[in-house]
Amino acid sequence: MFKGHPKGLFVAFFSNMGERFGFYTMMAILVLFLQARYGLSEEDAGSYYSWFYFGIYALALIGGILADASRKYKTVILAGIIVMFSGYVIMALPGNPLALTVVGLFTIAFGNGLFKGNLQAVVGQLYDDPKYSKVRDSAFMIFYMGINIGAFFAPFVATGVRNWFLKTQGFLHDGSLPAMCHAFQKDTLQDVSKFQELADKVSGTQVLDLGMFAQNYLDAFSKGYNYAFGVAAAAMVISLIVYIVFNKLLPSVEKIKKAEDTSKPKVNTNIVSFLLGGGLMITTSVIFYFLLRNTVKDAAALGAAVGLLVGFIAIMLQISTKEERPRVTSLIMVFIVVIFFWMSFHQNGLTLTFFARDYTVKEVGPFTNLFFNLESILAFIGAIAGLVLVFRKKMTQRLIGAAMFIGLGALCYYFIVRANALNPIAPELFEAFNPLFIVSLTFPIMGIFAWLNKKNIEPSAPKKIGIGMIIAAIGFLVILIASIGLESPHTLQYVDASGATKYNPVPDTSRVTPYWLISSYLILTIAELFLSPMGLSFVSKVAPARFQGLMQGGWLLATAVGNKFLFIGSKFWSVLDLWQLWAIFIVCCILSAIFIFSIMKRLEAATK
Repeated sequence: MFKGHPKGLFVAFFSNMGERFGFYTMMAILVLFLQARYGLSEEDAGSYYSWFYFGIYALALIGGILADASRKYKTVILAGIIVMFSGYVIMALPGNPLALTVVGLFTIAFGNGLFKGNLQAVVGQLYDDPKYSKVRDSAFMIFYMGINIGAFFAPFVATGVRNWFLKTQGFLHDGSLPAMCHAFQKDTLQDVSKFQELADKVSGTQVLDLGMFAQNYLDAFSKGYNYAFGVAAAAMVISLIVYIVFNKLLPSVEKIKKAEDTSKPKVNTNIVSFLLGGGLMITTSVIFYFLLRNTVKDAAALGAAVGLLVGFIAIMLQISTKEERPRVTSLIMVFIVVIFFWMSFHQNGLTLTFFARDYTVKEVGPFTNLFFNLESILAFIGAIAGLVLVFRKKMTQRLIGAAMFIGLGALCYYFIVRANALNPIAPELFEAFNPLFIVSLTFPIMGIFAWLNKKNIEPSAPKKIGIGMIIAAIGFLVILIASIGLESPHTLQYVDASGATKYNPVPDTSRVTPYWLISSYLILTIAELFLSPMGLSFVSKVAPARFQGLMQGGWLLATAVGNKFLFIGSKFWSVLDLWQLWAIFIVCCILSAIFIFSIMKRLEAATK
């Protein structure tokens, strides 16, 4: 896999894998934790979720500024790992008030800002060497795959830790119960008989005091998530060790001769860095302060996020030279497109997670159950890998493949036979399918690109981004079709004669097979492979040398604004019919594709 690539890619690959394990633990369970622990509505949980994701990417601008100003990219990356670890420790502490949880989320976001963009910039620097420049795109595909290996295991570990702790407290898992527990405590639950039925089921005995059960179940449920955050902290330690031991294999940009910059105009980048960094810190601090005070309205908050990006664009246009400006403007136009992709794609941790919890069946048959347990899905993956090896040219590979296919296929059959007729599944586990598909499809898609390259018909990186937007629209079309005829959340709430809003859980008749959501994730993953690694490669290739970290930060800032738009999904979750909600993202993806194809010649010219 690493053949023909510098050894530094190996270091970046595994350092990023541990960090992404922690990050995707958050992605899988954050909104569910916020709702279970604090009783937040989908809209409020989505607001915190979108702010966290905004911070994750927006604060990368600070990391880019620090690294570009000091030229010590590796030192900034190291600091980011340590800061992130501190944030996960805060999240792992049970019983935190909401304010302290927000502090933990901000700490993780800040550490990620120091780490993420600069590691991507360092990977790009590895391929500035003409010896490796031709494999830059494939390098970012491999790097991206490393991200998703850690991401694949995160939901299984988080779910396993949560379920383990529930069992120690005498409970089974049911994803619909936390909302019912909070509704019962608030006296807004209409159907108490259904609550009693589920309480008895997860307790294994008849519950006599529903009030005590509700509190105990919520405590156990949220503490299980806290301990999952603790596992994420442990993963950060592993990432730290790998990075410290092997970071010498990564390039040290500060050692590059200063003579390379003698032809550059005398721009006081220290002042620019101070203004950008200070302004961003102040803006972010004010936003989080008002968030804690619960006084920021979505429109004002989104305006602040967009204003930050506009300010970044204005400054970049101001400090870039005449020669640099075509490259900078090309990157800015791509940044605008990715806003709408990430606004749509990252619904997988928000509204698509709500859909997994509320509108997907809670129990599945023996075969489908293969994909919702770590040991059985690994056996299935191994069997498929063996089948692929059977068709290789070398006889030894064929024999190994046949043995894997037969042995692991038999193990899969054992898992199917041993399973019950109906088996419970957790909504968090749907988050494992995206990284699984990333890992599975990276090499086939790389192979397709290589084949097209040999025939001189491989699409350029900008074209791949545009195609990715069209594919993303198809992914949301699948879930739109699945949602037709389902009872939407706004139809399940009503105001009684006293003016109180009563809550009804989603009826079992409005739950669909998991394969709808899995299929949507599959298509969205293909879109991601066309867009995200190609975007990273495009930025590293087009960015002027003195703005490498800053433009990677700009990419992540645009991603941050897209993530701030995530609240649109949770905002309209309880307002629109489900199919109407998904239609919003379809339209955004199609319009973005039209825009990027309209400026294709300009984007392609910037890469030459």
